[in-house]
Amino acid sequence: MPRTYSQEGPIARALELVGERWTLLVLQELLKGVSRFADLENTVEGISPNVLSSRLKNLEEHQIVERKFYSEHPPRAEYLLTRKGHELGVVAGALAVWGSRHTKGEIELIHDECGKSVEVIYQCGSCKEHVPRSRVRLEQPRAS
Repeated sequence: MPRTYSQEGPIARALELVGERWTLLVLQELLKGVSRFADLENTVEGISPNVLSSRLKNLEEHQIVERKFYSEHPPRAEYLLTRKGHELGVVAGALAVWGSRHTKGEIELIHDECGKSVEVIYQCGSCKEHVPRSRVRLEQPRAS
């Protein structure tokens, strides 16, 4: 059963969807293109089949992944990220960069075209201007 937080707000609601143990590690593998149950079980080291199944079911219920069968006998499925799931890639990438910067420094985001490191940045959706982290805050949306 997914954890519910007594706190209100977007971070608590997001954690209710992806904050259970193993979920972000499953998401990491899906973002890498691992899509079949057995492959996920092998790449997410230490996860049990019933926990993997539970996490995938939760992700499917929240339309983060879509299950597609590639074999009827025996039934075999692959799990593909939806658009909503791919949007979590930015979050996972930012978390990976932060974790690398403040732990072992073993990973970075690389631009396929030039091979150089990529930064996760804020950009204004209205004027398209790059916004420094120091100029960003969380607040309730204004009534229109």
